[in-house]
Amino acid sequence: MAKYVALVDIREHIQNSQELASTWGDIRVELEEFGVALEGSFAILGEYDFMLIFDAPDRDTAFKAGIAVESHGLDMQTMEIIPIDELAQLVED
Repeated sequence: MAKYVALVDIREHIQNSQELASTWGDIRVELEEFGVALEGSFAILGEYDFMLIFDAPDRDTAFKAGIAVESHGLDMQTMEIIPIDELAQLVED
């Protein structure tokens, strides 16, 4: 499985924190249905509203996860990530 980080912005108006919590619950269920393991979700101060870290079996599944999140009125920028130790091994090869 590959690891991804996603930066998320709220596009549509959210009424209150309960609505947002409900939306995140729906998103979690959809991600699990795709076989995506959400490792962490964080609120961010700055240019983006949230950050997600997740594992997905492949790039197509990560793409489906992005579509699922965006269908809830959020904008998601997804990037594949690798640990620094693995990057060092790539450079050595």
